[in-house]
Amino acid sequence: MIDAAIIGGGPAGLSAAINVRARNRSALILSGPLLENPLARAPRVDNYPGLPDVSGAQLLQLLEGHALRSGAQLRRGRVLAAAAVDGGFYLSVDSDVIQAGALILAIGAQRGDKLPGEAALLGRGVSWCATCDGALYRGRTVAVVGLSEGAPAEANYLLGMGCQVIYVARQAPQGLLPEIPAVLGKRIEIQGEKAVSAVAVDGQILPCQGVFVLRPGLAAADLLPQLELREGYVAVDSSMATNLPGVFACGDCTGPPLQAAKAVGQGLVAGQSAAAYVSNH
Repeated sequence: MIDAAIIGGGPAGLSAAINVRARNRSALILSGPLLENPLARAPRVDNYPGLPDVSGAQLLQLLEGHALRSGAQLRRGRVLAAAAVDGGFYLSVDSDVIQAGALILAIGAQRGDKLPGEAALLGRGVSWCATCDGALYRGRTVAVVGLSEGAPAEANYLLGMGCQVIYVARQAPQGLLPEIPAVLGKRIEIQGEKAVSAVAVDGQILPCQGVFVLRPGLAAADLLPQLELREGYVAVDSSMATNLPGVFACGDCTGPPLQAAKAVGQGLVAGQSAAAYVSNH
């Protein structure tokens, strides 16, 4: 079992991992590709102390390297569910399950906006995980709504599983197999009564039996429905503790200012608090 699982590989999550390790506790960072982090697209970060003119990608690489040198583990993947069990936590990461003693949320400022029809049809044709549920749709038509960098690879996986795949996105995908048709549009809606029947893209109806909505990560309220929010952000106290025992949060998901320097400071506190929680429990 990992002492502290950290969801998010941005400045807050990487700082938290470094500080969990400083207390001689094991830390696992769960994150998508580094360059999928919004900070990686910043050509210059002027307000991070001591590193003027560094790019966002460079800052992330420096922080990630520090975390790995401290002994933290890193796993690329998406956390799809979290549950408190027997004083710890079980996390569903793609198709695997990971157990941790404490949980640190560093998932960024995710609003959790759903596509029309997504919430109503979740589990009735709508899925957030291709590797988990792809086998259920072998020989059937599915739509992959690509909202993350890794979505084309998951669409390719579904094709290899024997699904008939349609790729839906707001911009042209990179790495999609040529035999998978791509439909681009701004307005995406999932349709169906008791189960998924189609996806509409800018009014074009695409019949299908399943829809995989693939985002970089889930919003906090989707991971932990009992989590207390304040104006859409995770509510924390001065120790970065949430209302759920053993769950801490740091960085942009806790609210403004949405700045890397603030995220790193909160990550320090969250890492120390999570390590102390594990030691005391």
